[in-house]
Amino acid sequence: MAARTSRVLHRSLRETPPKAIGGEGVYLFAEDGRRVIDASGGAAVSCLGHQHPRVIAAIAKQASTLAYAHTAFFSSEPAEALAETLVGHEPGGLAYAYFVSGGSEAIEASIKLARQYFIERGEPRRQHFIARRQSYHGNTLGALAAGGNAWRRAPYAPLLSGAFSHVTPAFAYHEKHEGESDAQFVARLAAELEGEFQRLGPDTVAAFLAEPVVGATAGAVTAPDGYFKAVREICDRHGALLILDEVMSGMGRTGTTHAWEQEGVAPDIQAIAKGLGGGYQPIGAMLASGKIIDTIRSGSGAFQHGHTYLAHPLACAAALAVQDVIREDRLLDRVKERGKQFEQRLTERFGNHRHVGDIRGRGLFWAIELVADRAGRTSFDPALKLNQKIKAEAFANGLGCYPGGGTVDGVRGDHVLLAPPYIASADEIDLIVDKLGTAVDNVLRSVNH
Repeated sequence: MAARTSRVLHRSLRETPPKAIGGEGVYLFAEDGRRVIDASGGAAVSCLGHQHPRVIAAIAKQASTLAYAHTAFFSSEPAEALAETLVGHEPGGLAYAYFVSGGSEAIEASIKLARQYFIERGEPRRQHFIARRQSYHGNTLGALAAGGNAWRRAPYAPLLSGAFSHVTPAFAYHEKHEGESDAQFVARLAAELEGEFQRLGPDTVAAFLAEPVVGATAGAVTAPDGYFKAVREICDRHGALLILDEVMSGMGRTGTTHAWEQEGVAPDIQAIAKGLGGGYQPIGAMLASGKIIDTIRSGSGAFQHGHTYLAHPLACAAALAVQDVIREDRLLDRVKERGKQFEQRLTERFGNHRHVGDIRGRGLFWAIELVADRAGRTSFDPALKLNQKIKAEAFANGLGCYPGGGTVDGVRGDHVLLAPPYIASADEIDLIVDKLGTAVDNVLRSVNH
C-alpha cells in the first residue's frame, strides 16, 4: 500500500522530508535513526543547538504561569525583561524593542515605522526605500519588495511595491572591477547610492536598508572596510534613516552581539530574529532609536501597526533564556575563537580547491562559493542544480548545511552557507568541514563525469 501523501504543505510538494524526532547539542535525530549535525543551525537559527536544558526549563516555567495575554490589554514580565536586556543600555542609540514572530515581520515593522516617523515629522514626501540587489529581507510582500532576491521576487513582481529600488551590493568577489582597490570600490558604491538619492529626490527617500553581512541570497558576504560608514554619511546628509537587517547575521552570529558593531556605525532601526530565540519559540524584534519613538510619542502617540502575537510571553521567556545563556557562558568569546578555527579549516580544505572560488564570512557565519572556473570566476550551469545536489549528498552523510543558488545574479551561482551553533566544539567544527568537503567532492565528481 502506497504511503499516504502528507497533509502538511512542505517546501517540496513532491516529497515529504524525514521526521525529526529529537535533538541534542549540535545534532538532530531523524525517525529513521540518522544523527545529523546541524551545521547551519537550520537557517542560522539554532545558536544554542537543540534542547538546551536552561531554555527548556524557562519555557516550562513560563507556560505554567502565563502562556498568552494580548498586548492591547497587558504587558508581561518576560517581554519587559527581554527589552531591558536588549536595549536597556541603549546600544548605538537603540532604545526600544517591538517583539514580533519572525524576521519578515520585523522588516515589515521597520519599514512602517520609518514611514510613520516621517509623516509625523511633517515629511510625508519621504516614501522611497533604497536597498541592494542580491539581498534578502523576508517573504511577506513588503519585505519581498525590499529584498533583491530575483528568484524569490519573480512570481510576485506584479504585487510588489514600487517604493523600493535597488543598488549594487558590496559584493567584492563579483562586483569589484579589475585593478580596483577596496577604497575605490567603496567610493564607487557610495557614488551610486548618492546618485540614487538624487534620482529619486533626496527629500523623498525614507531609508536605506541593508544586511551588514548578507545571508542566504549571496552567502555570508561582508562589506569592504568603510562601506557602512560611507552609507551612514549619505543617509545623514540627506536626512534619511539607516535600517540594518540583522535577522540572520545578528545576536552574536558574527562574534559581536550586533554585526554593525564591527562596522563603526549604528542604525536608526534594526531587525533581528533567528539567533534572538535560537529556534525555541518563533520570535523576532524591531529595535528603534529613541529619537524615532519620541517623535511618534509626542505626535499621534501610537505606532500604527500590530499583530496578534506581539511580545508573546512564551516566546519572550525563551529568548530571554537564550540571551542569558549567551552572556553567562561567554559564548561571544567562543564564537570568535571557533570562528578563527572555522576560517582556518575551511581555508585548509577549500583554499586550493579548483572549484571553490571564494571563502567568506565572519564569526560562525561562513560560506564557500562554487565555480566552474576559478580564474574567470564563472559559475556552473544553473541546470545542474549543484547546490541542491550538495545539500542532498551532505544530508545523506549526516550533515545539515544551507546551500543556495543564484548567488551572482539570482540565476547563476552556487554557494554553501554554514552557521553552526555557538556551542559547537573544536572537534565538531572539524567534522563539519570534513563532511562538507566529502559532499562537495562527491557531487563534483559526478557532475564532471
